[in-house]
Amino acid sequence: MDIINVLIAEDDFRIAQIHEEYLSQIKGMNVIGKALNAKETMKLLSNQPVDLLLLDIYMPDQLGIELLSEIRGKFPMLDVILITAAKDMEYLKKALKFGVAFYLIKPVPMEVFINTIEKYKKNRQVLNSVTEINQNVIDYFFTVENKGKQKVDFPSGIDYLTLEKVRNILKNGEGGLTADKVGEMMGASRTTARRYLEYLVSIDHAYVEQAYGVVGRPERNYFYKELQKERYL
Repeated sequence: MDIINVLIAEDDFRIAQIHEEYLSQIKGMNVIGKALNAKETMKLLSNQPVDLLLLDIYMPDQLGIELLSEIRGKFPMLDVILITAAKDMEYLKKALKFGVAFYLIKPVPMEVFINTIEKYKKNRQVLNSVTEINQNVIDYFFTVENKGKQKVDFPSGIDYLTLEKVRNILKNGEGGLTADKVGEMMGASRTTARRYLEYLVSIDHAYVEQAYGVVGRPERNYFYKELQKERYL
């Protein structure tokens, strides 16, 4: 499981404690420290590996929104979620400019906090799971809706991350692959693999050929189908 190291930058230790308790309910989240001001934030970022920073705007020694510029200069790959009572439109504009992942207004209900972190985790998993950029991935993050193109909801039992994994296995496989083989490669059962493979066939991303083994039992071999434009997301 991917462990995400989190730093909480919050001048109110009671709120910081609440956010740490929320994070403890989410698998894979590891709080490496809590900073009460901008100076402590930069010190902790410099001394420990941090994946995600939960940043307040109203810090006692420097506005968190101003700190973003320095953070981006020194830690360009750090993910940042702003959690603040600030409602000034200029703060939102700066947050977007500096690539903030989410912007939450205090007080943040536990359900909203947890759902936001889960969404962040899923975005991170998608980025780590794909081997190449395609329009499906772009649309996932930017939710682009092209005129005349309707976004398709996945049927029950089909998950985006697993579907991408199966698609890449099939695409990189030499020749046709059986459901047994795909299941072995993805670490799942034959039934699960076949469900995803048949879905790819149904949306014209794969095709199947019948083959006969040494005992005469027919097997379905699945092949990746090269497409000019992928449309399943």
